[in-house]
Formats: sequence, structure tokens, C-alpha cells
Amino acid sequence: MVSQEATRRAAQLRKQIAEYDYWYYVKDAPRVPDAEYDKLFRELQALEAQHPGLLSADSPTQRVGGKVLDGFAPVRHALPMLSIRTETDTESSGATNFDTRVRNALGSADEIEYACELKFDGLAINLRYEHGVLVQAATRGDGETGEDVTQNVRTIHCIPLHLKGCDAEVLEVRGEVYMSRKDFNRYNEKQRELGLPTLVNPRNGAAGSIRQLDPTLAAKRPLSFFAYGLGEVRGWDLPATHSAILDGLQALGVPVCTDRAVVQGAQALAEFHRNIAAKRDALPFDIDGVVYKVNSLALQKKLGFVSREPRWAVAHKYPAEEQLTVLRDIEVQVGRTGKLTPVAKLEPVFVGGTTVSNATLHNEDEIRRKDVHIGDTVIVRRAGDVIPEVVGVLQERRPAGARPFVMPALCPVCGSKVVREEGEAAARCTGGLFCPAQRKQAILHFAGRRAMDIEGLGDKLVDQLVDGNVIRNLADLYDRNIINLQTLAGLERMAEKSAQNIVDALEESKHTTLGRFIFALGIRNVGESTAKDLARHFGKLDAIMQAGTEQLLAVPDVGPIVAQSIVDFFGETHNIEVVQQLRERGVHWEEHEGVSNQVLPLSGKTFVLTGTLASMGRDEAKSRLEALGAKVAGSVSKKTDCVVAGEEAGSKLIRAQELNVPVWNEAELIQQLKECEKS
Repeated sequence: MVSQEATRRAAQLRKQIAEYDYWYYVKDAPRVPDAEYDKLFRELQALEAQHPGLLSADSPTQRVGGKVLDGFAPVRHALPMLSIRTETDTESSGATNFDTRVRNALGSADEIEYACELKFDGLAINLRYEHGVLVQAATRGDGETGEDVTQNVRTIHCIPLHLKGCDAEVLEVRGEVYMSRKDFNRYNEKQRELGLPTLVNPRNGAAGSIRQLDPTLAAKRPLSFFAYGLGEVRGWDLPATHSAILDGLQALGVPVCTDRAVVQGAQALAEFHRNIAAKRDALPFDIDGVVYKVNSLALQKKLGFVSREPRWAVAHKYPAEEQLTVLRDIEVQVGRTGKLTPVAKLEPVFVGGTTVSNATLHNEDEIRRKDVHIGDTVIVRRAGDVIPEVVGVLQERRPAGARPFVMPALCPVCGSKVVREEGEAAARCTGGLFCPAQRKQAILHFAGRRAMDIEGLGDKLVDQLVDGNVIRNLADLYDRNIINLQTLAGLERMAEKSAQNIVDALEESKHTTLGRFIFALGIRNVGESTAKDLARHFGKLDAIMQAGTEQLLAVPDVGPIVAQSIVDFFGETHNIEVVQQLRERGVHWEEHEGVSNQVLPLSGKTFVLTGTLASMGRDEAKSRLEALGAKVAGSVSKKTDCVVAGEEAGSKLIRAQELNVPVWNEAELIQQLKECEKS
């Protein structure tokens, strides 16, 4: 007799698994991680094994899973596409359990030869070739009947449309369509930039792409394929082993993964499992385990099948890369460039081989798209060395007290105003010179060659100065009570001579130009060229600091976004204080009345420099041209007014000649500069 509790639980599990199958296979929107699904599936299997009376033909355990979409024609598989048993124990016991079952079934005491492969995390596909030509591609479906996705599969460039040197009547190749990590990340980043939905994981990306009703949409998602076996075969001589089949397919031009091996016995299986685990994070695609197969086709035939699984194969899985947990809170972290990133504070969960308590939420828009609330049960994903992220929410488990996230208006680190520029997904802190979170980046940029040019002030030294709280802002660099020979010589890997060089470089950098100083401040969207334009236009720093948006828009190449960035930067009191301290500690430059109302000799002209200038460096030539109002560009176009060609001028000179752009040699440049500078 089957208890009422067992009957009720089995019915509940079947309903829940069927619902998850629908969302995964039909809606292309996974509701739970694979690990959660597998746990429910194993529980139902155990109940049915314990109570055979519960077993029925419509149980999810009696089929692979899935449902044919109305939009795709059904395909009846000539040979069923069955799944294989999974092992989740350690590498030694999982491998030993499988080897023991195989040898017992064969009645053999000898070591068995196995083919070892990777268990790809994608979508199973059957490719049907007739006389070497791809005529049909079908999904696994329920194992007996799949969906015709030929047009979508044709968009996968690595799948051959015609096999090399094969004229077999029928050759069905079975394998996995997958999305590489690089392609997945690139696709999601582009979607975020466009404000469009992102993919949950590479597996969902592959499944959803193949099952797009419009092949042109499928073609936009980058997919790949690996073969791992055969379906129906007529007119192709089968080799004696599974590994030889894969070798044969590879010779026909079918992609086959090179991370495979032929081994003897259980210990070698366990070693393969360990070796792949060690390199798993470095693989260009996701896997969730490895697969062991008896290599001999004759022995495979002898072993046969049990229920929905072959006795001669097993999937030995690794720790799940997705798990469920509760999102306790959302905190905001400020990065080196001032970008604010919401971070999920999680109930600790073991995922991807480690315990995770924090996960990224990317940005405010992503939180809105995923409808993440504090208190939700969320899906957390960790693949390889990738930062853990929240990829989904189980809304049916949302508690009554769950609350939405609101991005703070002020920086949580320094209290500066938080801004979000039009067209950008990221919110940013405006306290660049003041915010401790941005301190290292601000100093490194300030010391750069094209900024204040403080030689020797590199990453490692700045790390020590900031991490040791020696300096708190840019002005501290020029405070000799803070940065001096004694302080620097006491740092790791700093001898007295090196320390003296830094002191000398700091002293020398005090005399600079206004353009360099403005660029060194690291104002968002203000590059080196814009900084020079601002210096030339206004002539004095105070004029720039006091300028409004309309005045800034009068500067060449300064648009609304750049103008607003400048206004926001100098609108923060602490940025003004740091600038004032820098000036008080000796940083200076030559100022003039500005050229806002002047027309310089080369105003509106665009120059390009190429080759080597013997009497002056290209930097000097560029500075002198810009001082006369010219713009110096990096490439030649129809808008270029003149190309200055020094010795060994290359493709830019050729391009100028093709476009009939005037060309000066160095002597002509010097003559023109002298005449313009006199006027």
C-alpha cells in the first residue's frame, strides 16, 4: 500500500517539475537553477523506486522532458535521444560507482576502457545528414519527438552544411549547441547598454536562440556546437569504439571538443574528473561535469539500457554554478572611477565550489528589469572566476515585507552628489578628488605622463601611500610634511635614491600648463584635447571654474554632456578645496586673458602629423599648432586641411596624396609657425 503522504508528495513533485519544464523549454525563462531542479527530480525518482505503485507513464522520470512548440514542426527521432544517469559524489566515489556497475553487469574483473568527455551546458541537437548534406536539425524534445529547428541551426557557422568526403545515405550527428562565456558576456553587455533584457546564463542563451521562431533573431546570438555521438546511421561504416566515432566525425569537418581522453579503469576516470576540474574555470565555455562512456560499441550493446538511461554511460557532475538563496539587503559600492554598483548581501550559499554571501546586481536598470526586491528568494550564479551575480528572482516566494531598491542621491562613501548622465546605465559619484573610493585612480591619473608627468609615481607606490593612509588627496603629494625623503625611503622596495627621484619629480611637476592641470584633475568626459581647448579659450582656471553651461558650450568640441560634467565637478565644494590646496602648495602655470573673443591664425584648421620631425618633437609641433588655434587629429580625412610629413612618413602621407590634401615638410611647418606666431 502507498501512503497518502507519498501519493500527495509525488503528485506535488510532478506538478512542480512539469511547471519548471514548461518555463525552461517552452518559455525559455528558467525559474530555478539546475541544482534545484535536479534535487526535485531525484526526490521523485526515489519515491517511485520506493513505491513502484506510484510509477506512471506520464511521470517526468519516464521522459527526458520538454514540449514541442506550436511554431515548430514535430520531428520523430529514428533513435530516441535519451538522457544519461548523473553522479554527484566526489571524483573517486562517483567514478568507482560507475565502474563497479559496469563490471558487475558485464561479469568482468578486468579493467574496462572508457571514453571521457566534457558535459557541455547547452542544448542537445540532432543533425541529420543525407548523402553528406545537412537536411534537418531537431531538438531533443521529449526524447521521442523533438522540434524542427533547421533554419536556426543553419545560422551556426561552425556546423558544416556539407560533410567532407561523406556520401552516407543517413548520418545523424548528435551534440550540444552552446554559447561561449566571452560571447555570452559580450551579448549581455550590449543588451544592458541598449536597455534590453539580458540572458540568464549561457545555457539559456543557447536554448532560447535555437528556439526563436524568427531565424534572423537566432542569427544575432553567437552560438557554437560540439558533437558527442550518433543517431541513425545508414551507409557509414561504424568503427569499433566511441572514441573512434568522434575521430571520424572530426575528419568529416564536424566540431569535436579536444578535451577528451581514453582511459582504463576507475582510478583513471577519477583523475580525468580532477584534471578537468582544475582547468574548468579557464575553459571558454560552461560545463557542469564530465561524461564517462564504455568505449567499446560491442560492450555498449551488451550493457543495453535501463528505463530512460544507457547502462554504459554516466555524467559525473561538479558543484552547481547556480543556487537559490535569500537576498537580505542591497548595499552600494563605489568603484575606482566613481561608478556606483549595487551589491546583493545574501544568506550565504554554496555555489560554484565556494560559499557566496555577496553578488553583483550591475546597475539600477538591471535591478528594475529583473524586479529584484530586498527579501526575495533569488537565483545566484557563479561560473569560474566570474564575480557572482543575481540572475533571477522567484517571485512566487516573495515575502509580504519585500521592498524595492532605491539608488542613493549622495555617495555612500564621501557624501558627494550622485549623477547619472543621459544614455548611461551607471550612476556615479561626483567627488573625484575627494572621495576615498576613487583616491588611487585619481592619483594615478594625476601623475600620468600627459597630465602632471610625475615620473616614478606608479601603481605599487600609490597603493602603499593610499593603503597606509599616508596621503588622503592630491594636495598631500606636495605637502613636504607628508611626502618627503624620509617617508618615501621607508616604504617597501624604495631606496633613498629612488625616494629622492620622486621628491625631485614632484618638485619639477609643480610648474605645468593650465591644459595639463585641467586634464590631471580627472573631470569626467574631459580628455586631453578638451582640456587644452578649455585652457586656450578661457586662459585662467578661475574662469573655467566659474563658467556656466552656456559659456562652456562656446568652447570648440564641448557639448552638453561635457559642459555638465565640468559644472558638476566644480560644483562640489571639496573639489574646489583640493584645487585651492594644490595652488597653495606651489602648483602653478602661466595664464592669459583667453581667446574667447579672438580669432587665432589657424582657428578652424585641422592638421595631421606623421613621420619624424628632426628639429622638434611631434609633441612640440602639436602644442605650437594648437596654441595658434589649430586642431591636431590622428587620422587623415577629407576634412583635414594639412598633413605635416617628417622623415619616414607612412600611410597617412599616402592617404593625404590620395585625397589631394596639402602636405608640408618640416621646413615649411617651421616657416608657417614663425609667420603665424608673429601675427
